Amino acid sequence: MTESPATRPCTAGLDEAEARTFPFHAPDRLNVDPAFAELREKEPLCPVRLPYGEPAWLVTRHEDVKTVLADPRFSRAASVEHDEPRMRPYEGLPDSIMALDPPEHTRLRGSVAKAFTARRVELLRPRTRAIADELVDRMLAEGPPADLVADFALPLPVTVICELLGVPYADRGEFRQWSEALLSTTKYTEAEIMDASGQLLGYMGKLVAEHRRAPQDDLLSALVAARDERDRLTERELVVLGVSILVAGHETTATQIPNFVYTLLAEPARLAALREHPEAIPHAVEELMRYVPLGSGAAIPRYAKEDVELSGGTVCAGDAVLVALSSANRDPSVYPDPDRLDLSRAETSHLGFGHGPHHCLGAQLARMELQVALETLIGRLPGLRFADSAGDVVWKSAAVIQGPERMPIAWDVP
Repeated sequence: MTESPATRPCTAGLDEAEARTFPFHAPDRLNVDPAFAELREKEPLCPVRLPYGEPAWLVTRHEDVKTVLADPRFSRAASVEHDEPRMRPYEGLPDSIMALDPPEHTRLRGSVAKAFTARRVELLRPRTRAIADELVDRMLAEGPPADLVADFALPLPVTVICELLGVPYADRGEFRQWSEALLSTTKYTEAEIMDASGQLLGYMGKLVAEHRRAPQDDLLSALVAARDERDRLTERELVVLGVSILVAGHETTATQIPNFVYTLLAEPARLAALREHPEAIPHAVEELMRYVPLGSGAAIPRYAKEDVELSGGTVCAGDAVLVALSSANRDPSVYPDPDRLDLSRAETSHLGFGHGPHHCLGAQLARMELQVALETLIGRLPGLRFADSAGDVVWKSAAVIQGPERMPIAWDVP
């Protein structure tokens, strides 16, 4: 290993030879990068070089990750400037709520936060259960095998977010394709990502106009009112916010449902235990959120606005910092035996939904959907299993969010 990170104050002075290329390895299904464990212990502030050549620091310890995500000395907004370090060819929505710092971020988040509180989300649970039951009814009617992704995991959150926001479900084919481009790492070119971004913005702009002409009982109509009646949003902010909610409101949950099922099927005894004790599913969802990595292992970069001390050294003003969420969720200083999936684990806090000002706005909605999904699948599909073997699962490639693209499942037929 090179000199101590404490003696390397700035990425600007990094040698190309000493910075490791990140990501270190291609995604390996749902396995956390094995390099993280050593880095947490020996080099918690690690110099890396991103896919497009720019230097950054990689932070792997739980405490440091929380600091970078919550400390106002780190800026999220600077990370989307075109010439700054990035994990993708182009940030499709550089002015989205996920790319802003306070006070702009606080104002935009406040305009929609009430729709995603635990209390409001709980009111959606009966409808979510009904949607899940309808999807399983179709699977049962057609008989096994079924594709868990296409037949259940994707249509469940897409239907929920469409109904909540006020987006026609019939348009899912179009906005799903555009969403995929926005969340790609290398599959699409910069021009293709820019085109998808433009298509999504144009589509949402038309929906905004329709809701302005004929308001409905949905979130998009409420946002239009916030724009027109209370002048809380600009037209651009309204449209971009609608796109952000639509994309983020289904992509992660649609991926985590098969991720969770895949993980549980690896040890059928866990699935059997949850079938016998369905009341344990909410707790299990929290442990699965900790244990199952969702992406490449690092969040979008932050930038230090001033010098900040972290474990292993100083991050200087202007340095880019990546946080490894999946590493933080496996930190043994917080989670005993962290590489073991323990559905009865006492410590249920995790960073699966992020932390700080950008903690996932839809975390409560995602929790509820994941709980309903597991309750329905485990409760209504006896003998739930892979149709053939885990090896038949087809995995996404070149995607920010890692998970199955196709997952054939089967169950016992009476």
